[in-house]
Amino acid sequence: MVVGDVTTSTDVLVIGAGPGGYVAAIRAAQLDLDVTLVEKGAYGGACLNRGCIPSKALLNGSELASGAGQAEELGVYADPTVALDEMISWKDGLVDQLTSGIEQLCTAAGVNLMKGTAEFADENKIRIVHQGEGQGSESLKFDHCIIATGSRPIEVPGFDFDDDRIVSSDGALNFETVPDELVIAGAGYIGMELATVYSRLGSDVSVIELLEQALPGYQEDVASIVRKRAEDLGVDFYFGYRADSWAESDGGAVLTAVPADEAAHDSDIELTADKILVAVGRRPVTDTLGIGAAGVETDAQGFIPTDSRCRTNKEHIFAVGDVAGEPMLAHKGSKEGEVAAEVIAGKPAAVDYRALPAAVFTDPEIGTVGLTEDEAANEGLTPVTGEFQFQASGRALTANRTEGFVRIVAAKETERVIGAQIVGPDASELIAEIAAMIEMGAKLQDISSTIHVHPTLSEAVMEAAQNARGKAIHRQN
Repeated sequence: MVVGDVTTSTDVLVIGAGPGGYVAAIRAAQLDLDVTLVEKGAYGGACLNRGCIPSKALLNGSELASGAGQAEELGVYADPTVALDEMISWKDGLVDQLTSGIEQLCTAAGVNLMKGTAEFADENKIRIVHQGEGQGSESLKFDHCIIATGSRPIEVPGFDFDDDRIVSSDGALNFETVPDELVIAGAGYIGMELATVYSRLGSDVSVIELLEQALPGYQEDVASIVRKRAEDLGVDFYFGYRADSWAESDGGAVLTAVPADEAAHDSDIELTADKILVAVGRRPVTDTLGIGAAGVETDAQGFIPTDSRCRTNKEHIFAVGDVAGEPMLAHKGSKEGEVAAEVIAGKPAAVDYRALPAAVFTDPEIGTVGLTEDEAANEGLTPVTGEFQFQASGRALTANRTEGFVRIVAAKETERVIGAQIVGPDASELIAEIAAMIEMGAKLQDISSTIHVHPTLSEAVMEAAQNARGKAIHRQN
């Protein structure tokens, strides 16, 4: 039995309650707009339920276990035992706490919440199919719409996700036990973060990567530090190979990888595994929206092109977060959600990506923002850089975490800060200072003359800025 279709209306329809969608909904409600937020799953989207938060919970838990078991140099002797099911239960508790918090925030802001799957009927109307037998559907007219449906893991032909032998990053966050052998296809940030987790927890981890470098897209001197640390943890890398096929074998699986370039590698390789994690990227969730009915254009990969105000080719329809294209970062989606809501409310808002930071939560972490030295040169600037190694940081030494460095990039003529790359302890936190400096148009002197607490890791940021000016105290200029 299906309840008949009814039609209601709203000022702003938001599709998807991930970090882009729920932020957009709350901000629009704060601006006195009537807002309806439609979500078919759990509030918080992939980031909160299957990505950012659960992966960082496992990274933290695995770091505690690994650190305690490898601290003899500090005079600490321990042999920790990890109960993965209990760690997963703790992680799930955090996720539940945060998802319920998002729902409460939306309700408190006056957002109308609807459960169901949304599909466009035309450019001003959407049909929402409610979940559950007999729940029926309804139609919703809108003046403005914000699409925030996120992304899903990409499947590789022949490696369909079955949540048993072949898993996506979603499945890898919910293993019941630590796999003895884990093969990961893809050495991007998702593959490398999960390689970090499970190598710390005792898995024999092998990583296959089509290209010749871990973390493609990052500078080689940054990525190589993370790769070396992963190798120290026992991770084996096979660069220049792609996953071709797999078969069951003796209670496990055998994966066959073939050379991406036969001139570089002359033979296939076979790797045994209890689990095979496919982490070759993510694709936008736009194929279920009936987006053509609204006249919204997508590119060849399914992403929705937008302008600096998050508008699609239809001025009253906006797209934010992963569906709007790279980089797929939760905080990018949140900022775009705020901007879209403010534009709808008539505010002069736009997104400025110059100071958009990014982080990889490997061991050690990576934090980047703005331009690299080469990118600055390609834009016609004359860059000047300053660096400071963590091995010269008193705080890093006391924490026994000395890999990596801080590099700051500035325009030589003006000394204006235009970028930074950090690889090392707490890089994801340290990058915020430099992002703020870029956002406010600060110069090297603004950082170098700011008194930083001693002893802290943040002193490395100050020293790098001083080095760029030829005035570093704790390293040769």
